[in-house]
Amino acid sequence: MTTLGTRTLGTVFAATALALGFALPASAATDTPCSITEGACLRLSTNEAWLVHNGSNSYGPVPVTTGRPGYETPVGTFSVLRKVQNEWSVPYNGPMPYSTYFTSTGIAFHEGSLDVPSHGCVHLSHEAAVTFFDNLLIGEEVQVVP
Repeated sequence: MTTLGTRTLGTVFAATALALGFALPASAATDTPCSITEGACLRLSTNEAWLVHNGSNSYGPVPVTTGRPGYETPVGTFSVLRKVQNEWSVPYNGPMPYSTYFTSTGIAFHEGSLDVPSHGCVHLSHEAAVTFFDNLLIGEEVQVVP
C-alpha cells in the first residue's frame, strides 16, 4: 500500500472537494482571517485590514488603528452604509477624510493617525483610505474579527 504525504493528501482533498462542488473555507480562499467574498476584512488583534473581491484578497494587509479602551471597534459583520469624502466629526471636532461608514453608530474607515487609537473608527493611511473609499461599494460587507 502506498502512503501519500500530508501536502499531497491536502491537495487531493481540495481538488476532490472542488470537483464535488464543496466550498473550501473562505479564509483559505481570501488569504484573510475573514469569511466574506466582497468587501473589507479587519483583524483587531494585529491592526490589519484588507479589501476582498471575488473571494480573494485584492488589497492589503494595510496597517490600521482602531478604538481605544471605552470606544472599542465592534466585532461582527456589517454592511457599508454610506461614504463621505470630506467628513467632519462633530462629537470629536476633527476631520475624517474618505469616510466609509459601516455601522449606524458612526463607525467608519477613514484617513487618520496610525499612532493614536480612535473613538471606534478604523484609521488608515491616506493611500489606504482613498483605496478603501474608491473600492468599497454601498451594501458590501465589512467583517471585523478579534
